[in-house]
Amino acid sequence: MQRALTRRHFLRSASTLVALPALQSFGFRRFAAAAAPVPRPKRAIFLNFGWGVTNETWFPDVKQTGTEYDLPPGLAPLARHKSDFTVVQGLANKYANEAHWGSTFWLTGANRYAEPGQSLHNSISVDQVAAAQLGRETRFSSLQLNSVDVPNSGHGPGLSLAWDIHGKMVAGLDNPVIAYHRLFSPDDTPLVQRQAMLAQKRSVLDAVLTDAKDLQRGLSKSDIDKLDEYFQSIRDIETRLGKDEQWLQVPKPGGSMNEPRATLSGRDEVQIMYDLMVAAFQTDSTRVITYRQPVGTLLQSLNIKVAPHDMSHYSPGDRMIASQKRDVAQSELLAGLIDKLKAVKEPDGSRLFDQTTVAYGSNIRTIHYLDNCPTLIAGGGANLKLGQHIVLPKNTPLCNLWLTMLHGLGLQAERHGDSSGVIKALQA
Repeated sequence: MQRALTRRHFLRSASTLVALPALQSFGFRRFAAAAAPVPRPKRAIFLNFGWGVTNETWFPDVKQTGTEYDLPPGLAPLARHKSDFTVVQGLANKYANEAHWGSTFWLTGANRYAEPGQSLHNSISVDQVAAAQLGRETRFSSLQLNSVDVPNSGHGPGLSLAWDIHGKMVAGLDNPVIAYHRLFSPDDTPLVQRQAMLAQKRSVLDAVLTDAKDLQRGLSKSDIDKLDEYFQSIRDIETRLGKDEQWLQVPKPGGSMNEPRATLSGRDEVQIMYDLMVAAFQTDSTRVITYRQPVGTLLQSLNIKVAPHDMSHYSPGDRMIASQKRDVAQSELLAGLIDKLKAVKEPDGSRLFDQTTVAYGSNIRTIHYLDNCPTLIAGGGANLKLGQHIVLPKNTPLCNLWLTMLHGLGLQAERHGDSSGVIKALQA
């Protein structure tokens, strides 16, 4: 007679059962249902493009708000996801004054002249605020993706979208091959040698810190302030070294995709960068990603002969057609990213999309106009109202969106940049 399979039998054989599939005969579903659910981690993606959009065909009609609105031609490729994203109008960075800087202050809202004597002052970007908490348990606190085509893409100064707590640039990875190897390629350097390298870095850091402290005596207040900023930079390096040590003996996850071709550019580059983002989240290598997308090479890949800058200064004719084709291509790529995020299943049965918020937009509306920044929010990570078209009062701080997003991700920041409050119409 076959012996009944009971929970007691299950517990006695736990070491054997670890390698078995979840068998209904063992009452796995009952035990799983009784167990306390483990919340899935929240993720955030910030996607920025330069040169703005086609004003006439990207924005929905301001008279159609809520769920009952018509998608304009520039957003038409996103139709299958309409209930899963929200378009927000009326947002702007009040200090923005550079017509061709689509991303430099997009996530910070900073006043570039806020510090006397400096021509470019910035503050911490919202992705780095999120990464300070969401990135504690991952190998990479955040991932900054960039493109070699940035000079032709209307972005402005910076090595990525990310700026640290001191308003300093955070370097990005400017091609898919480098990003792939950073995420998935094993470090072949022997462990002992890597440990020695980290120990040497700490030794150098200690010596520098000692020398810096000796300088404090007799300094002016201005110099002391500069030295304090230097000390903070040292502490930041110590934090990074601590993370390196934490993950020193943890192998990188095997890549769920093949190494990208080195010749990718334009549309293909954006698509493979999106694939890398999904793989990075799927392996929990990071939970915060930014990406400054190429525009110049995107136009080339679409066989558009109009120069990016000329396209942005469109009028009816070839330039406007080029701008509209660019909008459609970018929306098609974004729709593909959403498809992929929806296709990945989490251990609890939810979709990766349900735990991820995607912010998509630019600091420029069109031509030289810096009001009504094109803004689209998708995904369930920040628990925002989706499927909406929201029109806010003109020049509502863009940082209100970032503050709302931070709160939705579980980060109770009091403010961000020049924020004046959260966007209640976005809160679920």
